[in-house]
Amino acid sequence: MDDAPADLAARLRPATPAEWPAFSRTMSAVFGSEPSSAWTDEVPPVAELDRSLGLWEGERVVATAGIYGRELTVPGAVVPCAGVTWVTVSPTHRRRGVLTAMMRRQLTELHEQQREPVAALWASEGAIYGRFGYAPAAELGGLSGRIAELGLRPDVDLGAGAVTPVEVEEFRDAAARVHEQVRRFVPGNLARTTPWWDRLLEDRPERRGGATARRYLLHTGPDGAVTGYAAYRVTAAWDDHGAPDGTVSVEEVRALDTPAYAALWRYLLSIDLVRTVRARTASADEPLRHLVADPRALHRRPLDSLWVRLVDVDRALAARRYPAPIDLVLEVRDEFCPWNAGRWRLSGHPAGGYCGRTDRDPDLVLGSEELAAAYLGGVSPASLQAAGRVTEVSPGAVTLAATAFSWPVTPWCPDDF
Repeated sequence: MDDAPADLAARLRPATPAEWPAFSRTMSAVFGSEPSSAWTDEVPPVAELDRSLGLWEGERVVATAGIYGRELTVPGAVVPCAGVTWVTVSPTHRRRGVLTAMMRRQLTELHEQQREPVAALWASEGAIYGRFGYAPAAELGGLSGRIAELGLRPDVDLGAGAVTPVEVEEFRDAAARVHEQVRRFVPGNLARTTPWWDRLLEDRPERRGGATARRYLLHTGPDGAVTGYAAYRVTAAWDDHGAPDGTVSVEEVRALDTPAYAALWRYLLSIDLVRTVRARTASADEPLRHLVADPRALHRRPLDSLWVRLVDVDRALAARRYPAPIDLVLEVRDEFCPWNAGRWRLSGHPAGGYCGRTDRDPDLVLGSEELAAAYLGGVSPASLQAAGRVTEVSPGAVTLAATAFSWPVTPWCPDDF
């Protein structure tokens, strides 16, 4: 890969608040969206302009990038994560090394400043970010089905709690408390600070696509404590014979226990005049699949969500936990972040991990993409070996790595950024 010219890299700089309108309009133009005045006129509360990068040609912004400081759940732990966002290059400046310069600048600064050991992003196109060491590490389930076919199993425990429709003011704090508990157990989940809840619950009419305003549910147990929540919309429709044919679009269902989760779904599958349910951002291993009487009635259309990149191999691998003991030497190939290249001894178990430089012979040879794909526990090194992307040097090393890198909970990230 050719390096970007030094003068190009030197011209990248953060945007100022005064430059935000031009900066944001460039982003919107490249993404093909019509920016709202709420987006362009004022810097959003979640924005961190000191971590933005822009390229100017005179008064015109021709490339943008940014980072959000997030907290990411990884197997057995949470780690600081650089949420890479706002990445655009205007058509007039494609194939000039601009994107490479921005990606390298971000990762180099993260490494030199010893900030987040992991970076992550949502990829607008699947062929762009692999060359910078990112790999898809979590999926969305893309669930859908006809409600008439989605009855719950007769043995499902619905408990003695209650599901109640509420307004957003009552929903917000209760849902935030539940989310803060459950997100720590699901690799790929992100913490939601107050500004992120503000953004998540924003519900501008022009973004509803013909659906209702967002509706909210809380589940309370017999003692009155909130044990789950759901958010959804309904799109009304009628078939050619005048019969109702609406759709419920489920945005999120989270709960502290199975009865609360099942009761919330029973409500969502019982809404009047609705015939279809869609849950685009549900987990690829959503428990609903095991609650319905007819598993074939719930259709899946998985799609990659969070792409991960290990900024510093040693810090990232030491931060997560390993369900089975592992002691292997990994030879990592990483041309884009050369400080990661070389041999690393990884020693881990359910209580912690260690990763440091070594001169021992390698047990496995793999690239930064492959390591990133396996990091959250959703992609097996054995699968990557079968694709010719991991080389086993010591017999049995792939089996050991596949076992130790796995995790009981499927990675899932419903929060785009």
